[in-house]
Amino acid sequence: MRSTTTRSRTRLRLAGALAAVLVAAGVATGPAAQADERHGKQPTLADLAERHGRYFGSATDNPELVDEPYKAILGSEFDQITPGNGMKWYATEPQQGVFDFSEGDEIVDLARANRQKVRGHTLVWHSQLPGWLTGREWTATELRAVLKKHIQTEVRHYRGKVFAWDVVNEAFNEDGTYRETIFYKTLGPGYIADALRWARQADPKVKLYLNDYNIESIGPKSDAYYNLAKELKAEGVPLDGIGLQAHLALQYGYPTTLEDNLRRFARLGLDTSLTEVDIRMILPATEEKLAQQADWYADLTDACLAVRRCVGLTIWDYTDKYSWIPAFFEGQGAALPWDEQLRPKAAYFALREALK
Repeated sequence: MRSTTTRSRTRLRLAGALAAVLVAAGVATGPAAQADERHGKQPTLADLAERHGRYFGSATDNPELVDEPYKAILGSEFDQITPGNGMKWYATEPQQGVFDFSEGDEIVDLARANRQKVRGHTLVWHSQLPGWLTGREWTATELRAVLKKHIQTEVRHYRGKVFAWDVVNEAFNEDGTYRETIFYKTLGPGYIADALRWARQADPKVKLYLNDYNIESIGPKSDAYYNLAKELKAEGVPLDGIGLQAHLALQYGYPTTLEDNLRRFARLGLDTSLTEVDIRMILPATEEKLAQQADWYADLTDACLAVRRCVGLTIWDYTDKYSWIPAFFEGQGAALPWDEQLRPKAAYFALREALK
């Protein structure tokens, strides 16, 4: 990991302290203030990232788009968005052979209006599958046909509208063995190569990724992806990149081998991206925890900037107001650079400093 200097760390903490003082004093630091700053030519996170040849994005979800202050920041601070749920299988093929792209289309249309690029998420995943798919047994021949049709119908629909696809999501267990999904149990490990080939047939230009969590550090799970990627590349299977979700938690420690991990995938000729970044903590959030979180956001950014083929960073929505963390991790939260009132936290200022 490429650590920032002590002087840089001091600047990060001062930035966080300044933000806290401004909020405590009642000085506007939310959407209106950010709009004023933009009129004064202060660069956004996306602007700063672009100077390094990177993008800086956020996930979003359809129910949030009625929140106009939220949408204003989403549309101005970022140059890339990822639909949190609207392109997943349960949403796009709720009945066998009956496709509904309305939710994904809404986010694509929003991105086009804001001149943002879209990451497609996700084509093959063991979770959030429709009942018609999980509620019966399939032969290998039947499931191959279903899987191919789903992938190619969706990829063709979004051809030219997304720059990358998370083709297969979360294929491995923590120990590096294959996850026992409906696809693995019925089709064997070859389903991953097939999915990539089918996606490439449907869109020859889109970037194709494998995506997973807890693969930031070098270890059994990231080794499994490294070995699989090496095999796929040797066999001529189309694979352009590895997505490292980077759902981190302060209590479990920072992934100190992240930069080395990014470099080894780059040596295989692959892009990498940090695709679903958030950094949760055990509540309540304290000044110390928020400062540590800010450091981690900066460290993640430093690692990506240090490796040429790390093409960008996406936070998993930008505000605690719409974070998935509290519903899934009891007693945890405060994971994102903006708080529930859409005010920037120390992490936001740390990101700006790292990108400068």
